[in-house]
Amino acid sequence: MLRRLTIRDFVIVDRLELEFESGFGALTGETGAGKSILLDALGLALGGRADAGAVRTGRDKADIAAEFELPTSGGLADWLTTQDLPADEGMVILRRVVEAGGRSRAWINGVPVTQAQLRDAGDWLADIHGQHAHHALLRGDSQRALLDCHAGATVLAADVAARFRVWQQLAELRRAAEHDSAASERERELLVWQIGELQDLSFDADEWAAINAEHSRLAHAAGLMDGADEALVVLGEGDAAVTSQLRHINVRVGAMADLDPGLTDVLELLSGAAIQADEALHALRRYRDRLDLDPQRLGEIERRIERVTDMSRKHRLAPEALPDLLEEWTSKLDELVARADPARLAEQESGARADYEAAAQRLSAVRRPAADALSREITEAMQTLAMAGGQFAAALESCAPAVHGLESIEFRVAANPSQPLRPLAKVASGGELSRIGLAIQVMTSRDSATPTLIFDEVDVGIGGGVAEIVGKLLHRLGLERQVLCVTHLPQVAACADWQWNIAKSQRGGEVVSAVTPLDGDGRVEEIARMLGGVNITETTRRHAAEMLGADRVAQT
Repeated sequence: MLRRLTIRDFVIVDRLELEFESGFGALTGETGAGKSILLDALGLALGGRADAGAVRTGRDKADIAAEFELPTSGGLADWLTTQDLPADEGMVILRRVVEAGGRSRAWINGVPVTQAQLRDAGDWLADIHGQHAHHALLRGDSQRALLDCHAGATVLAADVAARFRVWQQLAELRRAAEHDSAASERERELLVWQIGELQDLSFDADEWAAINAEHSRLAHAAGLMDGADEALVVLGEGDAAVTSQLRHINVRVGAMADLDPGLTDVLELLSGAAIQADEALHALRRYRDRLDLDPQRLGEIERRIERVTDMSRKHRLAPEALPDLLEEWTSKLDELVARADPARLAEQESGARADYEAAAQRLSAVRRPAADALSREITEAMQTLAMAGGQFAAALESCAPAVHGLESIEFRVAANPSQPLRPLAKVASGGELSRIGLAIQVMTSRDSATPTLIFDEVDVGIGGGVAEIVGKLLHRLGLERQVLCVTHLPQVAACADWQWNIAKSQRGGEVVSAVTPLDGDGRVEEIARMLGGVNITETTRRHAAEMLGADRVAQT
């Protein structure tokens, strides 16, 4: 669950550090006070999209950090381990910084991460239902995703989609092989000839470096021999050889050092020089013995270099890249050979289709009972949401094989007993859609392992007794996990376990948003404000106290 949210310079929030409790919490306040801004800040910390408008006017950056308890289930702990993002003391800290220029950075547990990693972690920790979530329910893809989540079939649905794509790719290859066989044959023949040329060359990058070094040595053999001979004469083979003179001087200075120890350092230097000169002399003799004029070998190497150079010039690339070109052509030829056999591709396509259909049938078998259960649950919820006699159905209709499976999914509703079931998008009024949407969100939220659920004014379009029922639904949900709800309805707020008031104020010529946790009397005043508006009377306060007292009794 969410434990702490720290916000710095975000929109109209200057500095806030909020400590959250478990259960159902209500966030209330005047319109425009910044209630939804808090959830927007949390959304950024969870990996939402960022832009420069998030930064408070006149500030360099916005900084948001959210601290969560590490869920004991759901797989986040394993994910953090694989990403090398260990959680200390069972806590997960998500941080997001958005700069005034629009650039953003992210951290998990103090380690820099990508926005995608932050979003992945956020998906384990919190689920935000926004103000327009009801309208998303009108889309077929959203309805299908909700049903699959309710059925626990999200992974299976992704597997079906992957198998469908494999099948379609093989079908496309098979069709291409049937229609382009002549062109493919010409391309294969050209590749076979080009590959043969490179294979005959039998060239690799290591050889290229070696033959260039050998060519340089052989091409300059005469000069190297002359230079070695001259150095040998000076070092040890002439009348005034350096090694002989160093040995003579070494003996003379040694005798002098016996008389004057101050020459000891000079003697050591001369001894070292004599030793190094002798080693250089022996090494140079070995080098000279290996040097030889070999015009035949030099010619062989030059012809080899010319052949490699001609081949690289032909294909317009460096000689070192020829082995990579051979590998690329070989892979392409293998692909063309595979595509050149329509019968083989048809067999692979048939196998991929069978794999897809088997997975899709398993998905269908899971979806059907889940659709029946969801239909019953939402229908029951409608009876308490001022839609007595109404009916909801998650209808499955067989369709041609598709990426989403073997059936289409459509949410249908009858608002009263006299109406037939019809698509949700065509029959639900704004108020009905809000009530049905809220029921669907509450029911399907139970299927998620996410420990924190956030509802941002999802109760728009309802009121009176229906609002009280919605509040009780959210309170029951709060018994299982942490629930946060931004609401304007006193009936919903009165059902909360705890309540905060969000208000705007002027500070130093700037508008800022502040959050106040409410105690018992504070909640009475806030509920009374929500009931009565600007002028709060004692009657309104008594009504607010009664609402809070009645809800406390009902919830216990």
